Amino acid sequence: MKSRLSAALLCLAMPGVALAASDVVVHRDPGCGCCEKWARAVQAKLGRKVVMRDDATRSALQRNAGMPQALVSCHSAVIDGYLFEGHVPIADMKRLLATRPAGVKGLAVAGMPLGSEGMEVAGVKSQRYDVIAFGAAAPRLFARH
Repeated sequence: MKSRLSAALLCLAMPGVALAASDVVVHRDPGCGCCEKWARAVQAKLGRKVVMRDDATRSALQRNAGMPQALVSCHSAVIDGYLFEGHVPIADMKRLLATRPAGVKGLAVAGMPLGSEGMEVAGVKSQRYDVIAFGAAAPRLFARH
């Protein structure tokens, strides 16, 4: 009994440890292929299991997170309560998860810019794109690539 209580208290004292093991759930437009490449990169670089779900009703998930319609892409990933829309670079995801800025519910890369994580094409120049933080406050620039 004492060891169970100690283990429970340890988990409460170190929530990051418990969260680090959570799966990444990716809701995608049914049949989208680029989502698979992005998901493999997430799994490799975050070291978490990725669960893919074909979801024709992602708009409800996006609305509930307060994501502006202008930021929509082909998939939405839920990680530790944050929504990551589209081809958000894993380095930016790690930064958000480490800093957990107040009022931010997620990050988004609108559309499917060539050269973004999961959208790399050999011999094709990468497009410039922005990573936008959204949530309680107005959307704001989080990173520029």
